[in-house]
Amino acid sequence: MTIDPETLRQIEELSHDDRPLLVLDVDDVLLDFIRPFPRYLQQEGYRLEFSNFRLHGNIFHVETGSAAERERVSDLLAAFFDAQAAWQTLTEGAADAIETISRDAEVVLLTAMPHRHRDIRRRHLDELGLCYPLLTTEMAKGPAILRLRGETERPVAFVDDMPHNLLSAQEFVPDAHLFHLMADNSLRKFLPPPPEGIVTVEDWRDASGRIAAALGI
Repeated sequence: MTIDPETLRQIEELSHDDRPLLVLDVDDVLLDFIRPFPRYLQQEGYRLEFSNFRLHGNIFHVETGSAAERERVSDLLAAFFDAQAAWQTLTEGAADAIETISRDAEVVLLTAMPHRHRDIRRRHLDELGLCYPLLTTEMAKGPAILRLRGETERPVAFVDDMPHNLLSAQEFVPDAHLFHLMADNSLRKFLPPPPEGIVTVEDWRDASGRIAAALGI
């Protein structure tokens, strides 16, 4: 699988760093998503009812009760991300944990979202004090993490709430330390147990020490 060309361009803009590497997802890892998104939907006349770990098929029009079509869900997500600064707040404990780790490791944020939202997200993260490099990707994350690591064998840790992103990292960087963190742990009931090699963490208090140990810092 190849790397997203725009993501590659963004990576090439980064300064070289040979310290241990921590790659972080953004939604429901650094910024709350699944808590504010239902409130946003209510404002738009929709409701979110989880029957599985997906958005498509679980968003319903309040008045008609009909499920929102895929295109409408995509439009709602796009509008939410346009307005993210009004809705998305920091995940509890994230800022302090990452600030501590960043003293001895390179920290890069890798978010799966359309590239057109990058500037809006960059501004919001800066306003929250998360001034770490931000990459967007519209393809699998594994190739991007491999490229970020570079030619060295430096330790790599990756934190994400989506199992398929962690599996992508595992495929392309087999020795990466992988952590499954979800801002809302109640959603774990919709997921199977994580595959071997992926560590479940309950929150940032649980994650920070484990990540530091994995990176050897």
